Order: sequence, then C-alpha cells, then structure tokens
Amino acid sequence: MSKLASDYKAINLGQGFPDFNTDQRLQDLVTQAMFDGFNQYPYMAGDPALREVVAHKVKTLYGHQYNSDSEITITSGATEAIMSIVIGCIGAGDEVIVLEPCYDCYLPAIKLAGGYPICIPMTAPSGPKHTFEVDWELVRSKVTSKTRMIIINFPHNPTGAVMRESDLDALENIVENTNIMILSDEVYEHIIFDGVSHLSIANRESLAQRSFLVSSFGKTTHTTGWKIGYVCAPKEMTLELRKVHQFVVFTVPSPLQHALAIYTRDPETYLNLPMFYQTKRDRLAEGLKKTRFKPLPSPGTFFMLADYSDISDLSESDFSIWLTKEHGVTVIPVAAFYQLPEAKKSNHKIVRFCFAKKDTTLDEAVERLMKV
Repeated sequence: MSKLASDYKAINLGQGFPDFNTDQRLQDLVTQAMFDGFNQYPYMAGDPALREVVAHKVKTLYGHQYNSDSEITITSGATEAIMSIVIGCIGAGDEVIVLEPCYDCYLPAIKLAGGYPICIPMTAPSGPKHTFEVDWELVRSKVTSKTRMIIINFPHNPTGAVMRESDLDALENIVENTNIMILSDEVYEHIIFDGVSHLSIANRESLAQRSFLVSSFGKTTHTTGWKIGYVCAPKEMTLELRKVHQFVVFTVPSPLQHALAIYTRDPETYLNLPMFYQTKRDRLAEGLKKTRFKPLPSPGTFFMLADYSDISDLSESDFSIWLTKEHGVTVIPVAAFYQLPEAKKSNHKIVRFCFAKKDTTLDEAVERLMKV
C-alpha cells in the first residue's frame, strides 16, 4: 500500500510511521555518541545503561523487577524480538494461539519455527461505539496439550483495543497449572488515551513469570526506522531468546542505544505521549465525521478504524486500493491482518487510518475524503 501511495502521490495514512521528526535533543545525543566513540560492538544483550533504564521504567510503571543483566535484551526492533522468541521457544508440532486480526509477523515466525498457528478471531464491533474484543472462552476452548504459547498484543494493532483487568483475569485463569508461555507485544504501551493506564503483562506476577514482554523505542521516540526494541523475560526464557538473537543480528547500533539510555532517563519523554497523540486522534475523528466514513473508538495505538459500509460494497482490500487510486488517500484493509484476507469472515468493511502524522497531513487527507 505504501508503494501504491507513492505511485499515485496519495497521502499515506496506511503504514504506521510518523511523518514528523524525532526530538532534536535525541538527534543531538546520537551525534554526540558517535563523536564520543560509541561506534563499536556493544554487548550482545545490549548497552548495560539502556537495559538499566528499561528495568527502572518497567519497575516504576508496572511493579515487576527485571534483572537488567539476565532478564532484559535490546533487540533490532520488536519484529526481530518476536522472531527470535518464537524460533527459540517453538518447535515442530507446537501450537501457538494468535488473536486475529494480528500484526503480520506472528504467523510467519510460528511457521518458520515449525509450529502451528491457531488463529482465534476477536469479536468485531457491533456498533459505532464499540471496539474489537477477545472472546476468552473461545480462547480457552482452543487450548490443547500441544499449546506452547499465546501471543497477545495490547494496545492492539490494528484495532486500537486495550487490555482491561478482566482480560488479565481471564488470561491468568487460562494458563494456570499449564506450561503455556505468553508473548505480550506491548509496543504501543505509551500510546493509550482518555486517562487510562496501560495494563502490562508485568502487572501480574503469575503472568510475568511465564511471559516475554516486548516493546519498542521506535514507537516511543518517533524513530521507527532505527529499529530498537527490547524484551523483558525471566532468566531461563531470556537465555533461549538470546541463543537466537546472537546469531540473527548479534546486537544493534551502539550510538543509538547510548543516546536512548540518556534520553529515556527522563520519564516525560514517554509520559507525554498520550496527550500528544490523543490530540491527533481527536483531530482525525472529528474530520472523519464530516465524511461518509464512520470512525470507531481508538482507545490506544496511533491507529483509528473506520467503517466504510455507507460508501461501498467492495472488499476491504479492493476498497483500499480504489481509495488510493481515485481519491489519493491510502489506508490499510483490516482484513490484511487475518490469515485468510479474502474470506468473508475477515471482511467487516473496516479500514485502518494512521494518525501519527502532521496536522497539515491529516487535514489535507480529510479534505480529500470529504469528496468520497
């Protein structure tokens, strides 16, 4: 879709990346780190100072203490983290429960590891004030003796749904007295709105002891192209992750890690994100109300879903392509996040907008959408 946006000179509200730059202070810290000689291999597990910052942040926000030496690993973005975790922990015939729609790297990672993805659809919105929700009883019904892992992602891409206490209760109950691991993709942990606090897997001790917590500096610092993420997990699980991480990338760029360690010591660098992005969310929502699109709630992430059923009967994929070509605005079909994108059950006439954009970009997109 991004290539199509470029080909047709469309406004790209599809792929999830900001069209504005990161903080000048962070850029200056990277430049200074290069001048100061932080240009050689850092430790395989990541710069110790950065791992300590992560440990302090997680302890402060979620209450669980991870050992920065043996339980935190800096990765080449969350995607490498997810791949390394799955390759390290999933073997031939293992089943991995995945909630659909889901981020597109989960299924390939499971298949490359020899595992078998068990895709469980979330319940689609039943009205304009609803979001996608997890049917935990359906999840429970799919657990077998072969279930090795459950992958969750909250705040959720692409739907924007967030974790509630009742969700943690249900998950805790499902994995109790099992050997099931959890991979919790929390890359949007700091982009959550309306005064709600993010509920992490690390909030529950019983879950933290069996979980990989994955997050990303790219989402926090508007630097998706730097590809710096991290994983927090118990020592024994971290050992398995690192066995793969060492031979996939070995480590990630030294000056970026050094700069992020200094920058992230200031909690305001991530605590201010909810208000920053909520302003953009509300701007897009108000704009879409002037169009024939019906925006759905966005409790978290920098994505908003919108219903186009009043506009077209096309499938989500065909509609997204048509919108790019004919009206110059690019979105992502939510159906693309399903194992079977063309299936009727994967198409709800909903598309995803990214609002991590300049106000001028959002306003121009709305002007074009008003003509649809």
